[in-house]
Amino acid sequence: MINNRIASRLAVAAALAAALSVGSVPGALADGRTGAHQAFAGKPAEAKPPRDDDGGWQGDGLSLNPADNKKVDAFLARARSAERTVSPEMQAVARISHAGLIGFDHRLKSPDSLKRKVATAMEETPGQTVDATLAKINDSVRYTLQWPDGSYSRGVAIASSALALWGNDSVKWSNTWGRKHGYKGINSAWRDPRSGHTFEVQFHTPSSKWAQEATHKLYEEQRLPSTSPERARELQEQQDAIFASVPVPEGAEELGAPAQTRPTDAHTLPAPVDRPAA
Repeated sequence: MINNRIASRLAVAAALAAALSVGSVPGALADGRTGAHQAFAGKPAEAKPPRDDDGGWQGDGLSLNPADNKKVDAFLARARSAERTVSPEMQAVARISHAGLIGFDHRLKSPDSLKRKVATAMEETPGQTVDATLAKINDSVRYTLQWPDGSYSRGVAIASSALALWGNDSVKWSNTWGRKHGYKGINSAWRDPRSGHTFEVQFHTPSSKWAQEATHKLYEEQRLPSTSPERARELQEQQDAIFASVPVPEGAEELGAPAQTRPTDAHTLPAPVDRPAA
């Protein structure tokens, strides 16, 4: 059974970590400031968004009133708090599954980007409150795991099962590898059991990640309320052409969300260790 194999792999990883005198896998990776784990260190950069004099926000022709802007700021503070416990776990998952943890320095969505997303959603859905909009946001804290094509499907299975075994609830699993057009990859969202905050994990190959980055500005323009329907169709066609060049790894189309489980043996799955606040 895949779950047994994954549990065995996790146990081996923990044993290797102990043998190397670095503690449990998550614990060793929780503090990225020392030794071989220094590559994981670094406080995520935060950008300061433009503000109105009255405490509101404006950008790209969009705006938030002071009350809504204050609620988004509070949501961002909760995201920063959740990140301090989720990041060590993601570092451990990357090591266990032999994944590259791509764009780790940008794991926190910037205030300006989040507020643009919230304001766009509220403009597209008149009458929708800022609270309802924030409840749908999954990527205020986000991570990308990447494997070569040949190890992608196995890597995704190991990584997603590890997240579930640590008690994270899978709240979204979007596998678009079988699409004929558009984005290719797996976008997932998980609810951290300690903070209750939702975070995003994307599973990519080098080719699919390249395509995502190559189409990012096209996607952002397509999403703006000011973009005409004709221009939006043109932008979608350009994105489709780029994603059409991405090879589909063997077995990727069948990958689904793992069953929700809970760890029962500390030796099989060491508990993640919270990283102290900077």
